[in-house]
Amino acid sequence: MLPYLTAELPGTGGVLRASPEDFVVAEIPAYAPSGTGDHTFVRIEKRGLTTAQAIDRIARAVDTSPRDVGCAGMKDRHAITRQWISVMVPPERLLALGWDDLRVLEAHRHAHKLRTGHLRGNRFVLRVRDADPDAPARAAAILARLAMPPGAPNWYGEQRFGKDGDNAARGRAIVLGEAPAPRDKRLAKLLVSALQSELFNAWLAARMRDGLYARALAGDVLHKLGGGLFTCDDADTETARLLAGELAITGPMFGSRMRAADRDAGVREVAILGDLDPSRFPRALGEGTRRDATIVVGEPSVTAIAAGEPEQGIEVAFTLPSGAYATAVMREVMKC
Repeated sequence: MLPYLTAELPGTGGVLRASPEDFVVAEIPAYAPSGTGDHTFVRIEKRGLTTAQAIDRIARAVDTSPRDVGCAGMKDRHAITRQWISVMVPPERLLALGWDDLRVLEAHRHAHKLRTGHLRGNRFVLRVRDADPDAPARAAAILARLAMPPGAPNWYGEQRFGKDGDNAARGRAIVLGEAPAPRDKRLAKLLVSALQSELFNAWLAARMRDGLYARALAGDVLHKLGGGLFTCDDADTETARLLAGELAITGPMFGSRMRAADRDAGVREVAILGDLDPSRFPRALGEGTRRDATIVVGEPSVTAIAAGEPEQGIEVAFTLPSGAYATAVMREVMKC
């Protein structure tokens, strides 16, 4: 069980994502399309589809390969999501497409393909049904806390681990040599990534339980927000910068090429590995990286669902950086 950062604040209870309309996600792009070039940036809206399914459908419709379609990030299936993809097809052909569960909202020419990570973040508008009568005040108090540095725990959400919850165990078997990697390279990478995610969550949970969530340690790999990574030498100075919102502690996404922490922080990272050896992570499947341990929740708002709706509840909206999970924030808000 992962710990709560706001354990002293009561949650709202309720049900999240009772229908796709209760979970709306919109990408915040890193830049606007230029209006010229051989590629086309396409803003789509999908419902009940994975991003891969939407890409496959559009690629078939314009007679191109899904491999040639770019996207900045994957989005939830059980939701209404608005995101950008790129296709090397004229805008007019793409604007003519449309299905009940997949719409093309706009299309503009651009000079290059859209790449993974080319977005600033995502804006979420989420409805919690059958919530506690005090839910608006409870949610507002929790979100106010998560909007202050260092912010909310940047957990990997349960969707990272597969519908049966066994993706990390399968990834562990691959790394330990107990099972062969699937021939499908995308699946193999997904399984190893789930193991990396599980280890990150375990590392972060241990920091929280030991009172080190908002405290830098000697040897921590720190991320200057808007800048690069550096190693902590002065824990007191860097802790003050962490609480001022200038930087974040990063946690391990273990792999053969990950930048490891050292000294006190490095000892904690090694302890999480157990019988795993980072050098045994297949480079093609999980070379490793660092992930911010915390995320400041941006522009939070809470409103009661309008009178006349069938269930009592709230609508919560906020912005998160790329790669962060809204479900991790809502876990703190709902506590159920």
